[in-house]
Amino acid sequence: MILLVVMFLLAFTTSAWANPACAVCTIAVGASLEIARSLGVDDSVVGVWAGGFLALLGYWLILWFEKKGWRFWGRDVLSMVISVGAIGFMYISEMKYSPIAIGIFYLDPFLFSTLLGAFILIYSSKFYQWMKARNGGHAHFPFEKVVVPVVALAAASAYFYFYPLCQPAVEAASAAELYSF
Repeated sequence: MILLVVMFLLAFTTSAWANPACAVCTIAVGASLEIARSLGVDDSVVGVWAGGFLALLGYWLILWFEKKGWRFWGRDVLSMVISVGAIGFMYISEMKYSPIAIGIFYLDPFLFSTLLGAFILIYSSKFYQWMKARNGGHAHFPFEKVVVPVVALAAASAYFYFYPLCQPAVEAASAAELYSF
């Protein structure tokens, strides 16, 4: 608890721009994550959406703090870090942390794709705000606020679907048998 209080005091503050998604969208994404995993979708694809979902929860926490009038130094950054950091509970209860080399990073594929999904959602929402400001404060088309982040997350998911981060266990076992002497 003391660590949490210290983190609140040490974080720096930024302001939230807007609510990036509706409550129904947030619940739908959260429910679909478990369904996708149960259907056998690759963890790197699910991780992209999990990161987006956790970033949405961070935005909702920021909006709740704003509604309560709780403004303090580091509130927004800390809320996002705590929300996205909640992925650590998956490693405590459900998954084994097994890092691999991904470009210049050495991370677990699910953790990498989760962080990437959170990054994509945050910056695609900021990109939408920038586009809206350049268009006189109006969206270019209806539901642009939802379409921009969803398309960005879907593009990352498609990339990880066609170029998975890790080799499936069945293929790895058959390849090891093929090359054993």
